[in-house]
Amino acid sequence: MRAIRVDLFGGPEVMRLKEMPILHPGVGQVLVHLKAVGVNPVETYIRSGSYPMQPALPYTPGMDGAGIIEETGDQVIAFKTGDRVYTAGTITGSYAEYALCNLDQVHPLPAKVSFAQGASIGVPYATAYRALVHRAHAMPGETVLIHGASGGVGLAAVQLARACGLQVWGTAGTERGRKLVMEQGAHRVFDHGAPDYIGQILQDTAGRGIDIILEMLANQNLAKDLTLLSSNGRVVVIGSRGRVEIDPREAMRRDADIRGMVLFNTPPADLARIHAGLFAGLENATLRPVISRELPLADAPQAHIAIMQPGAAGKIILIP
Repeated sequence: MRAIRVDLFGGPEVMRLKEMPILHPGVGQVLVHLKAVGVNPVETYIRSGSYPMQPALPYTPGMDGAGIIEETGDQVIAFKTGDRVYTAGTITGSYAEYALCNLDQVHPLPAKVSFAQGASIGVPYATAYRALVHRAHAMPGETVLIHGASGGVGLAAVQLARACGLQVWGTAGTERGRKLVMEQGAHRVFDHGAPDYIGQILQDTAGRGIDIILEMLANQNLAKDLTLLSSNGRVVVIGSRGRVEIDPREAMRRDADIRGMVLFNTPPADLARIHAGLFAGLENATLRPVISRELPLADAPQAHIAIMQPGAAGKIILIP
């Protein structure tokens, strides 16, 4: 089988397409024939060597994918050969034609959802769900501002927030991205590159502020986020690429919270509930993953470059 392999940490060029031995599932495992693979920013940090948790070298990147159960191991009764599934984590990495998975890493994929859409679910939608429901404790009627709303996690958060009955505001850096965010259900969208966008948001809240902010780039935005919060507001930090200086008094006078999160910290029972909720949303079309680009598996280096560039408008997918 073909798979992307990383022999040493470094830039995108360290990812090479290689022939690997065919895999076979062990007890309680399944082998998934992948039809589409999702690319996530965290995979670029892992590949570069900058992420705190590092795999042993060499390794195959990737967690998210979608395809068909090729083979089941002993004691597997929840799935059978031919079942459509998406992966949220793998044992062997998803940038490949086949991936071994534990049972808690595979989930049913509704027939109406494409494999490319299925490969967009694992990290982005589970992250958005945990941020909005488990960390922010969002309530119907509250206002949520989603920074970077045109990316994979951002669009997932827009759709989930609308389904939960929130007033959904978003930011995006391009006209294409802002249009997409509106199409996916946001009530208001702002250009986070505009010099006066903070003032626009405050003016539109009549000075009340925002109840919840989902922050994808805290090193750029966190200090400004605190000035946007309502009383008892919450910022959930989903992503950051460096340090930031804030004025704690902005949080103090609002009784506001800054809440960090990493998807990998999610307890197994909570993760199972998240994916049960995501399946329901996919089945009733409340959740509709948006694909930006599809690239051949061999173009994984180009995908890693593209996903770190500004102007996201959906999910980047690799096709094995």
